[in-house]
Amino acid sequence: MRINLMTVAGLLFAVQIWAAPLWASDLAREGRIAAEIQDALLVGEPLTLQAQGVEFFAIQAAEETDYIQGAAIILHGRGAHPDWVDVINPLRSRLPEYGWKTLSIQLPIAASDASDWVYRELIPEAFPRITAAVEHLKRQGVTNIVLIGHSLGARMGVEYLAQGAPAELRAFVAIGLSVDNSIADSGIPDSGTLGALKKLRLPLLDIYGSRDIDPVLNSAAARSAASRQAENGAYRQTRVDGADHFFNGLNDTLVAEVRAWLGRVAPGEERRVR
Repeated sequence: MRINLMTVAGLLFAVQIWAAPLWASDLAREGRIAAEIQDALLVGEPLTLQAQGVEFFAIQAAEETDYIQGAAIILHGRGAHPDWVDVINPLRSRLPEYGWKTLSIQLPIAASDASDWVYRELIPEAFPRITAAVEHLKRQGVTNIVLIGHSLGARMGVEYLAQGAPAELRAFVAIGLSVDNSIADSGIPDSGTLGALKKLRLPLLDIYGSRDIDPVLNSAAARSAASRQAENGAYRQTRVDGADHFFNGLNDTLVAEVRAWLGRVAPGEERRVR
């Protein structure tokens, strides 16, 4: 049988298009955000990291103590950035006061009016960036690393860890973690956020506010049940009274809760640096 090479080439091209990601981060928008942040940056140093050939912005802040607890990689939520005024900036700028180096990274983003479905498709694109952040810290000699994610960043962190966490990642803090109902109700087993939680056994703090958004409040019981199914004895769910999705007015409380929990489950060696 004779094979039409043009037909084969066309089929291969079609396969490549089908296999390619449907959505990719808006890199131009990322660049504008990075420029705006650098002009107003008060704490930490701007960095450019690279993942799979794509450069992305990050902010690193050094510990302000004479000992090192470790490092925290911080993942912002949808529509936010690595120095967002609530949740992200308080954590990345205050944890160094207690011996934690912080590395807040720019996650993949879409247009400001993009739908939830578009952002859901961006979740896997965050994975190489998180790995690049881990490798950056490892090159600095850090071996006690924790992951902190807020909102969509929490979902990205959970699903990243479900793929297999690097040995240096010791704990995860999920702030305002929601569940994608379109996946949860799809009938596909072990998919989405709940499916990822069923695979995690590292220490996990699931913290949210009593005035959080409905997708967070309505899935609290399901998240706890998924972690029990994983037999994760290091899972803890905490509700902060009066807090909304961004812990507006209660960021000090959030920092205190996170710092105290990390001190219990991922204590550093308190290695002297001065």
